[in-house]
Amino acid sequence: MAFNLAYGISQLPSGWLADRIGPRILLTIGTVGVALAGLLVGLSQTYIMAVVFLALMGVAGGGYHPSAAPLVSRAVEPKNQGRALGFHQMGGSGSFFLAPLISAGIAATWGWRAPFIWLAIPTALFGITFYILLGRRSEINRLPKETPEYHDKTQSLSNYLPQLVPFMVLSAFTQAINFSIIAFIPLFMVDHFGVAEAAAAASISIIYSAGLWASPLGGHMSDRLGKVRVVLVTCLITGPLFCLLNVVPYGLGIGALLLMIGIVMHIRMPSSESYIISQTPEHRRSTVLGIYYFSNMETGGVLSPVIGSCIDRFGFYSSFTGAGIATVMVTLVCAVFLWRTHD
Repeated sequence: MAFNLAYGISQLPSGWLADRIGPRILLTIGTVGVALAGLLVGLSQTYIMAVVFLALMGVAGGGYHPSAAPLVSRAVEPKNQGRALGFHQMGGSGSFFLAPLISAGIAATWGWRAPFIWLAIPTALFGITFYILLGRRSEINRLPKETPEYHDKTQSLSNYLPQLVPFMVLSAFTQAINFSIIAFIPLFMVDHFGVAEAAAAASISIIYSAGLWASPLGGHMSDRLGKVRVVLVTCLITGPLFCLLNVVPYGLGIGALLLMIGIVMHIRMPSSESYIISQTPEHRRSTVLGIYYFSNMETGGVLSPVIGSCIDRFGFYSSFTGAGIATVMVTLVCAVFLWRTHD
């Protein structure tokens, strides 16, 4: 909780800071900062110390997304931007598999402190190495310096707001409601199908496994078919998928549905990032992305207890159906403002 709360809130100042000191610098500070905070968590002697250092880890980690996406987009031609961001997201999806497995193995052998301490070392080394490699690449390709002076400040963000606002509302809402529903799927599996708790928790991996290949597919589709079209279609599909949770049978049926939810979610994510970057002046990209990621996480933080309360009061069937209908309605409203958008 301490990490997630700090991680979400820190997206806002991190995005603003990245536009002023450069994403390369902030990305390095964030990566090394996460490593140092993790080391301190492993060395903590009290519960309060651990909570404080976990919050510090969240603050440091908040600088990653607003910094990384602009760097990735800057390294490729605009026509391949979505695909590049899709490949970038493969790393995040892979971490949902590798990090828990590695940490669990280390913890089982040497205790809970060991993963924080051991993984801090390669993380810090990676952050430093990455900083050096990015610097060399900038020199080789003669990229402009990553300081505020090189940005074209004649571009005004206000010119892009009519397209950005409805798009970010749609993306943030859909992403938040996705994560909120996913959080309750293990409980749904236990109550609805009588599945063991461990198996129910493991079922979430089906959703995130799609990110290992659906993310670059989504980026490629956004480059070829249009970012707004891909996002609108995937958001429309998301609503009925939530409703189908109530009717599919256990086994192959629920497994295929969870995979489909993951595919649609991971196709949409790089498309959303690519559109926001393409519709934002370069000297404001990290700031806008910081707002976007903050909105995703904090909206999810608000919706999760709301959906949980609805499940307690009305049951899974009504709650999943209501979430699906809400997703479709928000998509249709935002589509009125976005359908004629050129991307």
